[in-house]
Amino acid sequence: MNRYSFTISSMIPSLAGIALVAALTSGQGRAADVQPEERTISSQPSWILSNDTVEVAVTKLGGHMAPVTFDRKAAAPIRPYHISPWQDEGLKDLPAAVLVPLRGDFFCMPFGGNAEAKGTEQHVPHGESATETWKLAGRQREANGTETLTLTLATKVRPGTVTKHLMLTPGQPVVYTRHVIEGFAGPVPLGHHATLAMPEEEGTIAVSVSPFRLGMTCPGVFSDPAKAEYQSLASGEVFTDLSRVPSRWKQPADVDCSRFPVRRGYADLLAVVADEKALAGRPAWTAAVNTRDHWVWFSLRDPRVLPTTVFWIENRGRHGVPWNGRNSCLGLEDVCAYFAEGFVPSITPNPLSQQGIRTAIELDAKKPTEIRSAQGAVHVPAGFDRVKTIDFTQADRISLVSESGLTVTVPVRHDFVLTR
Repeated sequence: MNRYSFTISSMIPSLAGIALVAALTSGQGRAADVQPEERTISSQPSWILSNDTVEVAVTKLGGHMAPVTFDRKAAAPIRPYHISPWQDEGLKDLPAAVLVPLRGDFFCMPFGGNAEAKGTEQHVPHGESATETWKLAGRQREANGTETLTLTLATKVRPGTVTKHLMLTPGQPVVYTRHVIEGFAGPVPLGHHATLAMPEEEGTIAVSVSPFRLGMTCPGVFSDPAKAEYQSLASGEVFTDLSRVPSRWKQPADVDCSRFPVRRGYADLLAVVADEKALAGRPAWTAAVNTRDHWVWFSLRDPRVLPTTVFWIENRGRHGVPWNGRNSCLGLEDVCAYFAEGFVPSITPNPLSQQGIRTAIELDAKKPTEIRSAQGAVHVPAGFDRVKTIDFTQADRISLVSESGLTVTVPVRHDFVLTR
C-alpha cells in the first residue's frame, strides 16, 4: 500500500543492536573515559556529547538539552529544539528559575508549577532537577561505539540523588536518556519537558500521537489576562481528536491542535493520556513533522511510567517579562503528572487520578527508579505529511508511516524505553 519507502542509512546489525541494549541498560563494556568538550551556548555553559550522527549540548544549569543537531553532516542538519529568545539579554530576577536556561528537553521533578507546599516541602517550578547545577560524573565510550555522558545532582528540598545518562550510538539518529532516582521516598510527579522551536509559517508542523484514551484541556486558567497572558482553549474540556479541541469561543467551537504554529497571541495547555490497551506493550509515541523542511522529530516512552503527554502551545501569548509577546514554541512533554498543576495537585485526588490515570510515581528510598526516554529526528521525503502510525515489529528499527502512505525506516532500539 505504501507508495514510497525511505530507509535511513548506517543500519546497525541486529546482534550489534542486542549488544547496544545491554550497554545502555547496564553501563558495562566501557572501553575508555573521555573528557567532554565544554562550550557556552546562548549564555549557558554546556557539556557536549557527539558522534558522526548527532551532537548534543546540555546546560550545566538545569540540565537542559539544546541545541541538538541530528544528521549533523547533512547539507541541512536538523535542529528541532527551542532556545528561549531572552538568553543573551542578561535579565535578572526572572519570575521562575527554570526560565534562566530555558531550552530543549529537561527533566522535571516535581513537574509543574508547585505553588502549594506540603508540610515543609516546597519546590520551585519544575523542581531542582531543572534549575540547579548538575555535576559531571564522566563521559564514557563503549567498545561498540556508544557514547555516554553522565551527570549527577544531589537535591535538597527532598534529599536524594538524580543521575542523568545521555547516550548516543553509531548510526542511530536518537538521544537515549536514563534518569536514575535514588534515596527519595514518597510520591512525586515527574517527566520530560521536550520543547520544539516553531517556524514563522503557520501550520508548518504536523503533530500526531499514539492512541490515547483521554484528551483534556487544562482544568484551570493557564494564561491569566491579569498577567498579560491569553489563552484560546476552553478549560477542563475533554476531546477525542487533536484536530477538534474545544475553544473558549462559540465560533469556532473547536480548533485544530494538531498543526502548529497557530492562533498567534495565545498560550495554551492540553494533555493526552496514552491508551495502554491499544498499545499492547509497545512504546507510546509523539511525532512532529516539519512539512516545509521535510524532517520528523519523535519521542518514545513507556506509557506505564509516563502515561501523559502535555502540550504547551506557546505562540506569543504572554507579555510579561521575559516573554514580552515574542516566545513561540511547542512543548511535547511526556510526564506522570496532573497537567502542570504541580506537586500537591498531582499527589492528591484529581480528575485524572479519579479515572485511574497515574499522576505521580511512588519513590522508594531503598530502590532506584529509572525514567527512560528516546528522542530522535530524521529527514523524510517530500509528501511525508503526518505520522499516522509507528511500526515496532522489528527489534532494532521503527517504521514511521505517514497519512499519505510514505514510510521512513529508522534504526532505533525502541525496547530501551520499556521498563523491565
